[in-house]
Amino acid sequence: MIRKTLNSFLSERQSVNDRLANGKTVRQTTPRSSLGEFQKQVNRLNAVSVLARQAESRNPELVPIRHARMAQNPFAFFRGAAAIMAQDLGPLPSPNIHVQLCGDMHVSNFGFFSTSERQLVFGINDFDETLRGNFDWDLKRLAASAMIAAESLGQDTVYGEGIVREMAQSYRRHMGLYAHTPYIELARTFIDTKSLLALENTASAPASAFIRKQIQKAKRNTNEGVIGKLTHVVDHHRCFIDNPPLVTHHVKSYKGHVVLDILDDALSTYGYSLPTDRRHLLTRYRLIDYARKVVGVGSIGVGCWVLYLEGIGESDPLFLQWKVSQRSVLAPHFPDKQFKTQGERVVYGQRLIQGAPDLFLGYGVTRTNDFYIRQLRDMKGGITIGNGKGEIGVEEFPDYARLFGWALANAHARSGDPAVLAGYCGTGEQLDDALVKFAHAYTEQNQADYDTFITAIKTGTLRCAKDNF
Repeated sequence: MIRKTLNSFLSERQSVNDRLANGKTVRQTTPRSSLGEFQKQVNRLNAVSVLARQAESRNPELVPIRHARMAQNPFAFFRGAAAIMAQDLGPLPSPNIHVQLCGDMHVSNFGFFSTSERQLVFGINDFDETLRGNFDWDLKRLAASAMIAAESLGQDTVYGEGIVREMAQSYRRHMGLYAHTPYIELARTFIDTKSLLALENTASAPASAFIRKQIQKAKRNTNEGVIGKLTHVVDHHRCFIDNPPLVTHHVKSYKGHVVLDILDDALSTYGYSLPTDRRHLLTRYRLIDYARKVVGVGSIGVGCWVLYLEGIGESDPLFLQWKVSQRSVLAPHFPDKQFKTQGERVVYGQRLIQGAPDLFLGYGVTRTNDFYIRQLRDMKGGITIGNGKGEIGVEEFPDYARLFGWALANAHARSGDPAVLAGYCGTGEQLDDALVKFAHAYTEQNQADYDTFITAIKTGTLRCAKDNF
């Protein structure tokens, strides 16, 4: 065993130029232009059937809320339709260049988070569907989401094409830089606050102002900073603020088991997934309160609870999110048997992509489900695309598009071979042209699926909450 390991270190490594050439060679079997192709399969399951299948393994009480959020507009629908798109990507031409995929890559799955060293960085922030696979799957889903989001802002196709091109060019440019970056330096490379503030020299005034506001908001979004927003005191005890059905204490059982028993399972098995020093740190906190919480769009109905713990008192709060993990929507297309549990899969992907993630990120198994746990609010801040206050609008979107391309390149470079990726992508606009073509085609498909989805709601085929949650 030692000799085998030693041989792997003694084996000859290819040069950067050789790996760049390898990437170019892949174009012979899968030309970059082929990534623009989209053809709906004859035996394709329609959107309603896919969503109905997913609902079978979810809390029936919450599924109507998921449908209500997806019904808001075609972009909201797209956010919840990762499984639908996965079946569409499966038969398409795809270069055999592997990375750790986000699996649900879209323009609202980026945000701010804190590394274990308390460094605020920007990057991908959703990993429920993460799995190793062909890199273009993330790019195609991101490109389609950009075009659909541009339409949701009331913009024409020219504007949407511009957003897709900004992202693609940024992805290619940064991948070209990462191809020549020493591996140790790459492991330490983040889109940190310094990098974000440096963008002010090239970004528009609205985008610069928006970036500064988001940085400040994320810095305030700590365990100590949000205790007054998430909790209140009832009968001399601090507990989560109920906001049914989104946050509620009334749930005492889950799949026929007492939630407290499941929690006991969770915290005991979860601790073994943490490094020894963090496991020791966790034991210094005691559980004060827990509540079920509805989060996101695509994952609504999958079990999710928030935990409030205290260390030396209320001045030392710790908020954790415990979330059930199911098989990735990518699993029918790429191997996932290398993981013992789905929680392990999520944590593995997040650690690989983010580099230095959440201090308390870990996983475990209960009597009902696989799960993972992470901090709920420690210097975290999501972003949304829209015309409302605090959202990325028409003026900010182009500059953020470059950030999205950069963040995705950073994730793929960490988990794949950046030189091979750079070699395939090239320095010309062939990849950009293909992604624009694909984004146009899939925007039409998404609209057709959305129309089918809305019809199913109107006819009662799919249940939908009446209130806008």
